[in-house]
Amino acid sequence: MRILSGIQPSGRLHVGNFFGMMQPSIRLQEEGEAFYFIADYHSLTTVQDPDALKENVSNVAVDFLACGLDPNKAVFFKQSDVPEVTELSWLLSTVTPMGFLNRCHSYKDKTERGLEATHGLFAYPVLMAADILIYDSNVVPIGDDQKQHLEVTRDIATKFNNLYGDVFVIPEPKIRGDKARVPGLDGQKMSKSYGNILELFGEEKATRKKIMSITTDSTPVEDPKDPSNSIIVDLFSLVASDQQLEEMKDDFLKGGVGYGDFKKRLFEAFWEYFEPMRARRKELCEDPQYIENILKEGAARAREAASATLKRARHSCGITS
Repeated sequence: MRILSGIQPSGRLHVGNFFGMMQPSIRLQEEGEAFYFIADYHSLTTVQDPDALKENVSNVAVDFLACGLDPNKAVFFKQSDVPEVTELSWLLSTVTPMGFLNRCHSYKDKTERGLEATHGLFAYPVLMAADILIYDSNVVPIGDDQKQHLEVTRDIATKFNNLYGDVFVIPEPKIRGDKARVPGLDGQKMSKSYGNILELFGEEKATRKKIMSITTDSTPVEDPKDPSNSIIVDLFSLVASDQQLEEMKDDFLKGGVGYGDFKKRLFEAFWEYFEPMRARRKELCEDPQYIENILKEGAARAREAASATLKRARHSCGITS
């Protein structure tokens, strides 16, 4: 079983990235042949500062490795180091109906938030399809809100196969669990676009300040509070033990504890949970050549798989060399 997943280097990684994509991917590297890439081509639709992009790519690489990605178990590489993917994207675009792209809500959502309506943003699903199909991916882990992305990939692959023969493996989705949708500091889904993120490896003082700023209601300290409708409890459940979580819920229900105290508990649990990863990240940052070598080796392995698929796709539609 070949597993494929990617992550955009559009800024510093946050708790939503970790529990939504990184942690599930790290677990899956034990279950099959995992291909994980840093989607720097995709990020060009939103990041157009070259220095910022380079820094983002570097941070994603070190963060992912610090969190447990094992380069001996997973192929880890930069999207842009596999040029075959952009050629396949063109081949796929020649059979992709405009209707497939017109129905994609991601383009509409992003342009409504102020992003320029570029061709790259509109054709994003085709490049995504190429990312998935070029490695003969069997399984693609996705959040529940990302189903449409994979549906478009499957539709494009099916149309290409109907026209040219059985060229591509049709990938199957693996829906991530409840942790795929992590709440931000304001209650919306955690996203850099909303400015409500909690960084994985932020400074201690800044992290504490962000947690203490979490939006709450005006329930008095002495009154009971509803743990089922609390951002604090939702985030605490990700990093606390089962016993700690039950104690917090009980304290919510019986009253006498203020939101400020609950936020302090959240910070302490958060800081302790990610402490081993912070230590590992510090070690990795002291050897940038090690990171570079991992990405180069990963790209070589990825290109080997990609070139075979591209050759098959080119041949099927009459392009030979």
